[in-house]
Amino acid sequence: MIVDRNGNTTIITQENATVKTLVQNIEQAYDSYKNEHLVVNLSSLDKITSEEIIEFLRLSKTHRGAKKSFVLVSNKVDLVNMPDEIIVVPTIQEAFDIIEMEDIDGEKHF
Repeated sequence: MIVDRNGNTTIITQENATVKTLVQNIEQAYDSYKNEHLVVNLSSLDKITSEEIIEFLRLSKTHRGAKKSFVLVSNKVDLVNMPDEIIVVPTIQEAFDIIEMEDIDGEKHF
C-alpha cells in the first residue's frame, strides 16, 4: 500500500494486496491514521465486489465514530448497493469534496 498525506488527510492507495489484506494492513497501522481523514483509493483494481467493500465496514464505523471522514474511491463498483455506513465515490477529487462538506457540517454542530 502507498501512503500519502495531504494536510489533515491520509490517502492510502491499494497496490497488489487483496482487499482483505489491505484492510488488515490499515487496521494494524491505524494509530498513525486515526486523527486524520482517510481516503482509500481502490482505483487500481480491475473489479471490486460489494462484499469486498463491506470488508471496510468496521474500519469505516470506527473512523466516522471518531468524527473523521472515511472515503473509498472506486469507479468499478455499483454505488447503489453500498451500505449507508460506507462512502464510495468514483474519483479522488470527489473524496476531497466529501471531506470538505463533512468538515463544514461538523463545524456547524459546535
